[in-house]
Amino acid sequence: MPQAVAQALVLEAPRRLVARELPLPTLGDDDALVRVVACGLCGTDHEEYTGELAGGFAFVPGHETVGVIEAIGPRAAQRWGVAAGDRVAVEVFQSCRACPACRAGEYRRCERHGLSDMYGFIPVDREPGLWGGYAEYQYLAPDSMVLPVPDDLDPIVATLFNPLGAGIRWATTVPATRPGDVVAVLGPGIRGLCAAAAAKEAGAGFVMVTGLGARDAERLALAPKFGADLAVDVSVDDPVAELTRATGGLADVVVDVTARAPAAFAQAIALARPAGTVVVAGTRGFGTSAPGFWPDMIVLKELRILGALGVDVVAYRAALDLLASGRYPFASLPRRCVGLDEAEDLLATMAGERDDVPPVHGVLTP
Repeated sequence: MPQAVAQALVLEAPRRLVARELPLPTLGDDDALVRVVACGLCGTDHEEYTGELAGGFAFVPGHETVGVIEAIGPRAAQRWGVAAGDRVAVEVFQSCRACPACRAGEYRRCERHGLSDMYGFIPVDREPGLWGGYAEYQYLAPDSMVLPVPDDLDPIVATLFNPLGAGIRWATTVPATRPGDVVAVLGPGIRGLCAAAAAKEAGAGFVMVTGLGARDAERLALAPKFGADLAVDVSVDDPVAELTRATGGLADVVVDVTARAPAAFAQAIALARPAGTVVVAGTRGFGTSAPGFWPDMIVLKELRILGALGVDVVAYRAALDLLASGRYPFASLPRRCVGLDEAEDLLATMAGERDDVPPVHGVLTP
């Protein structure tokens, strides 16, 4: 049996990440405990840290967990198809498996859980407290969703199941991308690079990735390795002109994964061809406008504008398969892996509050 307590990091308030010892739970037939091997960090993590996403409660962050099943109840083992000692990826959403949304495969809108029960954003005061990946162990409630991780896939690379799953869903499934399509991806962070690779895997005929300035320079340089035919720094070049020059036209599909970049939405509308599709997956921030956005262009171009939130099991499985295939150099991404003691510095760096350039991939290894 594991130790009686787990070391964990609790975000008590913005920029107040505190180490605590939390007791390990007594398990029943329907739940489990996973030993966290690696937990990926994304924009949500540093937005929680800075308070841009504030829940008003203390919690253990971390929603891109890969770990090993330490102990599991018999019904949970049967439900999830895993056993003690198996390596798994933990999905961020829980599913009751019974409501109409869950039966339709849209369990991010589960009537029992929904967005209020996302792993990595559940109050630490709710027993047993270990609801996120910033800890040595994470509790798996009965309605958890877990995915087996291939034995030959490095667990640190496997944490990309979440952003790559998002790239697959946002860049291919939601817009119904077809072979030969021209796809423009706005934002060259980890989700943008994943979206580019997903579009190329779906048969896109041409993929453009855009970024902004020196902060994105390294990421734009990486984009061709992840399926991009063209990488554009929008602080230097007009992306519409560059795409038109390269392809003779505009994009069939535009995927906007930028965060806190209101002007990118106007660029997305400008880049889409008439009757094209724009997928908006990055959040703008409350109360912000989109400079240069002319709403009439949606009408004049007869555009299809789709919002995309979260991922589903189909995309996650495809992501793990693609990671294991080695077709794209996800293993060699510029990354920084830290223990619990350096997590706060990494989060501040990713939030742009340090002089260092943020890594493309940040990972916590408790």
